Amino acid sequence: MGRRSSASTAGPRPWANARRAALCLCLLALGCRRQKVVDDRCRHGEGALVRVASPLSKIKTVFVIVLENANWSDVRGNPSLPFLNQLVASGAHEEQYFNAMGVHPSEPNYLWMEGGTDYGVRDDDDPAAHHFSSRDHLVSLLGAAGISWRAYQEGIGSEECPVQSHGLYAAKHNPFVFFDDVTDDPAFCIAHERPLTELEHDLQADTVARYNFITPDLCHDMHGAPGCAHNLRGVAETWLSTWVPRIQASRAYRDGGVLFITWDEGEGRDGPIGLIALSPLAKKGYAGTTPLTHSALLRTLQEIFGAGPFLCDAAQSKDLADLFNLR
Repeated sequence: MGRRSSASTAGPRPWANARRAALCLCLLALGCRRQKVVDDRCRHGEGALVRVASPLSKIKTVFVIVLENANWSDVRGNPSLPFLNQLVASGAHEEQYFNAMGVHPSEPNYLWMEGGTDYGVRDDDDPAAHHFSSRDHLVSLLGAAGISWRAYQEGIGSEECPVQSHGLYAAKHNPFVFFDDVTDDPAFCIAHERPLTELEHDLQADTVARYNFITPDLCHDMHGAPGCAHNLRGVAETWLSTWVPRIQASRAYRDGGVLFITWDEGEGRDGPIGLIALSPLAKKGYAGTTPLTHSALLRTLQEIFGAGPFLCDAAQSKDLADLFNLR
């Protein structure tokens, strides 16, 4: 007989083999499916609100637009992107802004903007593949603080909790639908996940939320998809030239508002990627040079809304206060 069936102390004991066999049979009988390994370095609590104070609280309303996969060197000074570079000159921006080190593809970077971690995700799968019961994320804290929020998603329906990608809408670019406290109640989800087509009316009627996360579709965000024009950056430029002036014309923007425009990740590397801050309070033409990541944007949002504790890596990050005149 071979070594594995030997009773010698040098080989595995018979009871260990039997235990492994029994465990395998149990798993088969239960129909257990393969689980993805999660490596989330954050310790998540109950998501209890902690108030934080900051000069950034002078900002009242926030708009965030996230674009896709472009290095700052391909945007800054690019003569084919005159509108974007006009925005750079008229607002403040960061020159050394990166996605979190080694964090790719898109989805984990969007999650990072919401929770300061990638939650162990390293793919672009829909929420059916992984979703989180944790309440340690930004909009959960905003809800506890009584701060209104809304996600304007291009390509979704008005009666949809958009947990599935379809057409030119990509759930991977919508971080909120990965959290059970957003999606478990369909009515709550639908109330906060709105089609982009409603944003113009809400801006004019002054009914936007205090935190507004705006996601262009795959043709308009520089990502691309079948059927999109080949000049993805030019298409995104045209889209921005339509929506940015609408936002800037709103009362919510003019009265202490800010519009952050950033990219999810670098193209082929971690960046630098762009982060532009447009606001009546922004330092016109200012360029920050401190190396930062999406953790800085998240920390800034938490300070604006006074909603802590700082989430995961945001607790270790500098904020974006240097982009603003806050005295």
